[in-house]
Amino acid sequence: MSENTSQKESGNTLRPLGDRIVVRPLTEEEAGTKSAAGIIIPDTVSKEKPEQGIVVAVGEGKWNEDGDKRIKPEVKEGDRIVFSKYGFDEVKIGGKEYYLVSESSILAIIK
Repeated sequence: MSENTSQKESGNTLRPLGDRIVVRPLTEEEAGTKSAAGIIIPDTVSKEKPEQGIVVAVGEGKWNEDGDKRIKPEVKEGDRIVFSKYGFDEVKIGGKEYYLVSESSILAIIK
């Protein structure tokens, strides 16, 4: 796993284990909840949308059923993803918020 710029700035690194993925939540502008002019779109409009974020770090993958081979995650650092609204754990490192998401909670990669 290579260090991400945001992790270098904080002086800490976060290395996910197994099939876990470290995700930086999108900013309001990236997520489309704040317009370019600074108008904030109410939560009621975007409340039912799944969560989105940018992959910061990827674990090595989970072991197969026989325990002799790792299954690598399909996502990579820099991917913009959609994940289950309740399928993550929040963690703060160096004052910045990140999500730890299991690969099974990732719904899609946004191209």
